[in-house]
This record gives sequence, structure tokens and C-alpha cells, in this order.
Amino acid sequence: MHTAVLVFPDFLLLALGVLLRHKLRFDGVFFAEVERLVYYVLFPALLFQAILARPIDLSAAAGLVQAEMALLGAGALLGWLALWVLKPDPVRFASTVQCAFRFNSYLALALAHNLAGVEGAAVMALLIGFGVPVANLLAVLALARHGSGGLWRSLLRNPLLVTTAVALAANLAGLRLPGPVDTVLARLGAAALALGLICVGAGLTFHAVRGAERLLGWMMAVKLLALPGVALLVGAVPAFGLSPLERQMLLLFAALPTASSAYVLAARMGGDGRLVAALISLGTIASLVTLPIWMQISF
Repeated sequence: MHTAVLVFPDFLLLALGVLLRHKLRFDGVFFAEVERLVYYVLFPALLFQAILARPIDLSAAAGLVQAEMALLGAGALLGWLALWVLKPDPVRFASTVQCAFRFNSYLALALAHNLAGVEGAAVMALLIGFGVPVANLLAVLALARHGSGGLWRSLLRNPLLVTTAVALAANLAGLRLPGPVDTVLARLGAAALALGLICVGAGLTFHAVRGAERLLGWMMAVKLLALPGVALLVGAVPAFGLSPLERQMLLLFAALPTASSAYVLAARMGGDGRLVAALISLGTIASLVTLPIWMQISF
């Protein structure tokens, strides 16, 4: 059950956010400013440093990247099906659909290294490098459709999307960060992970769940149950030619709980941040059970 132990610190950071907001009386203005810092500075630093951390070799990883794109496409499709099946409130749907396919990058690298050492971490870094821009694009696209700033304007001005696109282009161009710059961005990224989860906890209120129980249940089921099952099927497709290690990392990638950046994105783009906070919190708790079960599968 070592996998559950690695997820537990995220749960404690969520609990700290609840404590700060509801017991120690840090007010909403304080957390709104923290969210702004995370959204415009800390998360972009995290994404830029993570994507540039290792060179991306497209020719050597073509099959893995194709399998990942198929997986993310399946997650988005399964999430969007809720719009026709459940007919939820459009803003609530746009806010939560990202939770069907987004993933916790920090937890991904920690678990990959724990399960398969340096080789596993290298495969996961590749999945993150290509998965982050695609997942961000899909998430921003859903929220921008219901925003007031216009679809293309929202896409082009979104700091997470712009940062990941620039970082991916820089990686493919062979650019590398100088040591001191890499260190600074890594430290800012560590702050993003902690503060992002604390903000999720601070925004948590189960009153926001009322009337959206089926929607939350749908997105959690897609992310923690259906998507790992899809990963098993995709990984077994001969055309992708995945090794046992790559199939294991693809499964781990699919089974991860949703990233805390989903809350910050929803809150900053006019979505239902409190509902997303509840979904992230419940998903993180549920992953304490589901992740170890999926990781028992051997290839």
C-alpha cells in the first residue's frame, strides 16, 4: 500500500487549506490573491521547468505519445458524454469536465520513480511533457466557451496554455535551462504544488455539491475507474509497440487523481471553483484506494 502513502501528503495539504480558511479565519481576499499568484507565476514556472527537464525524442517515443493522445481523447470523450446523459448546468459541466482527464504531475513523477526507478521516471516525464499542453488546451477550451472574454482571446491569454506550448517548442528545439534558472523554477514549482492544494482545501465546501452529485460521481468514475481501464486496452494495441514499462507508466498516468491546477483554472476563468475543489478533494481521497489496486496489475 506504499502508493496510498505517497498520495496522503496531498490529502494533508487539502486539510491544511480547510483549517486555514474555516478555523484560523484566513479570509477569501487572501486566498484570491494566492490563487492569482499560483495561476500567473507559480504554475507556469512549474510547467516550464518540468517540460524542459528532459530532452524529448519524438522518433523514439512515437508509439507512447500516440497511445497517450488516444488515452486523453478517450478521457475527454467520456467526460463530455455527461453533457448529453446528465444534462447538467453548463458552467458546472465546463468547470468539472477537465477533472475527467487532467492529472497530478508531481504525484506522477514520485510514483513512477517509486515503482520503476529512473527508467520509470523518464517515461513518465515524457508523458507529462506531451500530456500537459493537450490537457490544458482541452480544459481551457471547455471553460472559455462559457466565459465572457471570447474563445480565442481566452486561449491565447491563458498562462498555463501559453507556457506549456512555449516550453514544448523550446524542448523540441534543443534549448536547456541554465542551472540557476532551473533551480529557481523548480523551487517556484514546489510552491505551486503546495499552495495549489491549500487553495483547493480553502475553497472546499460541500454545499457546492448540492444538485451536482451525479455530475461529480460521473467525473470521478471516468478519471479513477474508466480511464485506467482504457489505458490497459490502449497499451495492449500492437500498433503502438509499447514495452511492459511503458504500459505500466501509461496505466499509472491514467489512474492519477486530478491536478490542483484544475481548481485554480476554474476559479480564475469564471467557473464553479468550489465544485471543482470538492471534486478534487473527493477524488484525491478515493485515489488512496483506487491507485494501489490499479498498480497491482503487472505486465
